[in-house]
Amino acid sequence: MTDMSGAFPVDASLAANFRLLQDVDVKLTVEIGSTQLSLRELLALGESSVIELDRQANELLDVFVNGTLIGRGEVVTVGDRFGVRMTELVTPEKRV
Repeated sequence: MTDMSGAFPVDASLAANFRLLQDVDVKLTVEIGSTQLSLRELLALGESSVIELDRQANELLDVFVNGTLIGRGEVVTVGDRFGVRMTELVTPEKRV
């Protein structure tokens, strides 16, 4: 079987299986940075403590799905919530 243009074969059962998976929930996580602390430093944290991260303020954020890096983006506001505008996607070959 080929698609309407005849350019490549289409497996109808594969397409049907993909439609079934479209409603599966995945966990999307956005990482703004990280740091290492000693246990002493961790125990000294209080409500007004500031933790410096390893990322510059103008760097893109990493976006993960189920722990796999899928792209990078920037923080935006959506009403009174934060959001992420995707600015680049990682190709499947380069995903870690």
